[in-house]
Amino acid sequence: MDNIQEIREIIDPGKSVLVIWDVQKMLVNNIFNREEFLENTNQLIESARQKRIPIFFTKITPLPEAFQLPANKFFMKNRARGINFAPEGLELAIEPKKNDIVINKNTANIFIGTNFELMIRNANLSTLIFSGIATEMGVESSARDARNRGFFPVIVTDAVSSSDQEAHSRSLQNLKNMMVLLTSKDIISIWNAD
Repeated sequence: MDNIQEIREIIDPGKSVLVIWDVQKMLVNNIFNREEFLENTNQLIESARQKRIPIFFTKITPLPEAFQLPANKFFMKNRARGINFAPEGLELAIEPKKNDIVINKNTANIFIGTNFELMIRNANLSTLIFSGIATEMGVESSARDARNRGFFPVIVTDAVSSSDQEAHSRSLQNLKNMMVLLTSKDIISIWNAD
């Protein structure tokens, strides 16, 4: 890590929120690095809880068929082959705890159609630490939007994933020039040093 003191200030537990993006069973079961992803994400969550960092889980909540976005219907019919959209597939693979917040959403952006931004601004939180699935879709979309809205996005490189390893890698390559990328071990180590 380049400037450890700057990084320490960016991910200060007092101004950070952890976003666990779409860890629903239908997605977790299709990623290329399932075991590593779950282990790193669970360790990150546990560390965040110890530091009393707010944790937000996002959850894909489809609109009724007649009201879904036409573009989503068009693109998902090809991309979603083999994904279980039945109720059990929509369940979270990592169980939120009592104080965690679940954001139901129906776009690939945490800011659209939710009260997320209002909540984090009310709590004076400025750093959004992203983990979850899929790197090249909702994680990247939300992280880019977060930066445009004046927040400081951080991507946890070993706690994000996708069913498409090449797209995942390409996304991380693109994001490294515009936001902080850290491993879960780097983040936990910095939090534990305080």
